[in-house]
Order: sequence, then C-alpha cells, then structure tokens
Amino acid sequence: MMPNLAGILARTARGCPDRTALSFGAVTHSYAELDRRVSQLANEFITRGLAKGDRLLIVSGNSDAFVIALYAGLRAGAIVVPVNPRSAPPEIEYFLNDTQAKLLVFGTEVAGVISAWQSSDAHQVEVPVLALGSATGYEDVLACAAQQPSEPPAVEVAEDDDALIIYTSGTTGKPKGALFDHHRIIWVSINSMAGFGLRVGEKLLHVAPLFHSADLNLVLIPGMMLGATHVILPSFDPEKVLETIEKERIGFFFGVPTMYAFLMRTPSLATRDLSSLRICMYGAAPMPSGLAQQIVAALPNAWIVQACGQTEGGPGGILLTHEEVLERPSASGRFPIANTEVRIVDPDGNDAEPGTVGEMIMRGETMMKGYWRNPEATAATIRDGWVHTGDLAQIDADGYITIVDRMKDMIIAGGHNVYSAEVESAISGHPAVADVAVVGRLHEIYGETVVAVVTPRENHTVTLEELREYASDKISAYKLPRELVIAEIPRNPSGKILKHHLRDQVRG
Repeated sequence: MMPNLAGILARTARGCPDRTALSFGAVTHSYAELDRRVSQLANEFITRGLAKGDRLLIVSGNSDAFVIALYAGLRAGAIVVPVNPRSAPPEIEYFLNDTQAKLLVFGTEVAGVISAWQSSDAHQVEVPVLALGSATGYEDVLACAAQQPSEPPAVEVAEDDDALIIYTSGTTGKPKGALFDHHRIIWVSINSMAGFGLRVGEKLLHVAPLFHSADLNLVLIPGMMLGATHVILPSFDPEKVLETIEKERIGFFFGVPTMYAFLMRTPSLATRDLSSLRICMYGAAPMPSGLAQQIVAALPNAWIVQACGQTEGGPGGILLTHEEVLERPSASGRFPIANTEVRIVDPDGNDAEPGTVGEMIMRGETMMKGYWRNPEATAATIRDGWVHTGDLAQIDADGYITIVDRMKDMIIAGGHNVYSAEVESAISGHPAVADVAVVGRLHEIYGETVVAVVTPRENHTVTLEELREYASDKISAYKLPRELVIAEIPRNPSGKILKHHLRDQVRG
C-alpha cells in the first residue's frame, strides 16, 4: 500500500503503542489510543457524509482535539483545511465558500465566533457544524465518535491523493489555498528531519499555531513519523512555556523571534532547569543579534536554527545553522532546506550577481500542487517548475541570503528602489521603538514616499527627526522615512507584518 499520513500514524502506533503521543493539560494519549480515536472519528465523519476528496474545515486552536480531527479527516480520505481560529465571521464564510467544504468542526474555545458567524449577515453557506467537545447548541462529535468502531474505515488513500489546503498568510490580499497531496507533506517531514535534527521519541513543545504550515508540517507531522511526544499549549505564555520545558524535559521548541524575546525577559528564566532543550528553531523573521546571544547564554545546551520559507513550499526554503545564526543573525538563510533547490534570479531569470537584489525562487518535492481553484494565480506563481516566491533577496559572496522585501512591498521613491526590510532594520534598534513597519504612501511628484509606522515602547515617545537621525548612519538619505505614524503593527499568526493593511491605513 502506498504511504499516506494517517497510515504512517498507524505504523508508529504499532511500533510504540504505549508511548505518550499527545499531552494537553491534564489529558494524555498514548500512540495506541490516539490511533484508535482517529479511526473512530474518521468513521464518524464518514457517517456524517464526509467522502474521499471532500474538504473538512477545522477551526480550532492548539489542542489534542485539533490533532485527532486532523488525522481523522486524513484517514477518511478528506482534504483537511485548518484555518485560523481567530477568523472573523466573514473570513469563515470565505474559507467555506472557497473550499466548498462539506463539514466544519471547531474547538470549543471558538464556539462564540462560530455562533456569531451563523447568526451574522455573512452566513450564506449551509454546512454541518460540529464541536470538538462540549459546546452549548452543538453536537460533540468526539463524544459521538466514541460509539464508532475502532477499526480504520475502508478508504484507500494513496500517496498522490490530496491531503491539505493551507491558506497563505494573506499579507498581500485575500488568502489563497495552497494544495498539497500526501507525497508532498511526507517529503516536508523528511526534509525537516534532515534539516532541523528531530529525533525518535523526543519531546516536542507546540506553542506556535498548529493550523499554520510551519508548526503543522515542520514539527507536528514529522514528529508523528518519529514517535515523538507532542506537548501542546493552547497559547503562548512565557512563564508557562518555561515551566513546561523544565517539567516535561522538552528537547525541541519552535517559535517566532518575538516569543524568544519574551522568554529571555521572563524573571524565572535564570532559576529554571532548561538543560533538556536541545534545539531552538525559529522562523517568520530574522533573529536580532543581541537576542541570539542572549539565548546562547541562557540555554547553553541548545542549538539555534532558523527556517525561512513559504507556505507554497510546504513550507520550504532556506535555513541557517547554529553557527550561521551566530555569525550572521540578520541573514534569512544560507543553504536550501534538504532536497530543495533555491535560486536568486534577476527579472530575466538569470542568477543574480552577489550583492544585487533578485527574486527568490525554489523547487523540490514539497512544493504545492497549486492554489485551490485558482489556475491564474497558480500559473503566475509556478513557472517552469519553479515556485516564484515574490520575495526580493540579496545573496552575498559567502552564500548568505537576506530577504529584503516582498516584491509588492518595495517602495519606488523618486526612481530609487527602497526595500522596507532594510529601513525597518535601521530603525528597529532605536531604544524607543518596540515594533516598526515601513510602507509607501503615494506621492504626486516622487511616486511614493517612505512612511515608518512605529509602536513605541511603554512609557517612551519618539519623533520622526529622532528616527531619521538614528538611522542616518545606517542607510542612504533617500531611504530615510519622510513620515511617521504611531500605531500598533498588524501581524498575522506567524508574525509577518500585514503590509497591505498598513498601506490601506496610511493611504486613507
């Protein structure tokens, strides 16, 4: 039989049935129990009319129920669509409409949002809605599944059958659904094991959102292949994270740099025994040099690894090893993730010369099949077998690659190309700046003008003149911001700045 994701879980359960697979709060599941509950829920889904190839929408935060629903959908032969549990009613409607989902299941923590969606004007798509637990007014599909047979359903799922639709961040507009079959996700896991050092039976801590491709495909699914123990927290709380690492003897942790910054400022850090922590992996943004040094000092047993990629790649892209993070923390990566090819190319498709800016493109077994029901966007993104990321990057003579901007975010001011990431880096070190994003405002003479949107640190103020003076020895004068807006920086769950929201705000 060809391998598939739920079949691999069954194989792991046969190999280590008594090992703890999931730990969520006071609830634990052995691999044998997890495999049984997945089969029961898959049978329940099928009873509810979910057929092979149908789309199953999961709206849930981090929990054991999310994992059970994910694998149950895969075992039923469905295409699973995990979406942001913070989605607003119109967004839920959009996902349902776009995927033509046959069933929606939700975590009990978002029952209020689901109820609001069903009673809102946005609600047009009629679809069965079931709770993953006890929620007033909804059937508990997990309780119903307990009455189902524990044998896997008689559904043949092949390696080339579709498995997941992962929606892009929507940093440049409406989210697009990246479609993956089982084969592609299996290869993401293989690449993750090779690139990030996951080990058989290791304890993995999940704090980053599981609906997002990074934690889902780079950590959870390969961990299931290796018989890891998955310790799940519902949200990021620095004190709780440190407590869990110490108590559970966590070996592998994935987070965004902002999470690490909070951890390093947590008072109990110095008194915790965190010697079990072997790998600290991060993504979504570069690691500030000072923060990397703090992590090394606080966690001497841990290696820091950066991954930089895109949902469309599985995710796939480039990485920095521990030594490279310490040498060049501002870089995005140096070598491609295992079994992936990456190039930086000029507009004619030729390899960019060191020191020049080009587009990062990539190819490999993990790349998406295409965007769900969007052939035009697929054709624009996948050309000659290469995924065109839309990321503008610079490669130096040593092979270090630094993402300088999104193609759509580049500002052209008076004929000069201004890369927002470069300006943000120059400003971010100012002692009064907690967060910064740079966008362009339309200008009748210069085309665009550079606008810095800044969130000041608590009890601090900052002026445009102070920022310009601070950054003047780091970047050219034409790159300095001409306007300052004080506001909160909107970010998606993976930590990426929602530039299109900011542009809409500053352009009115």
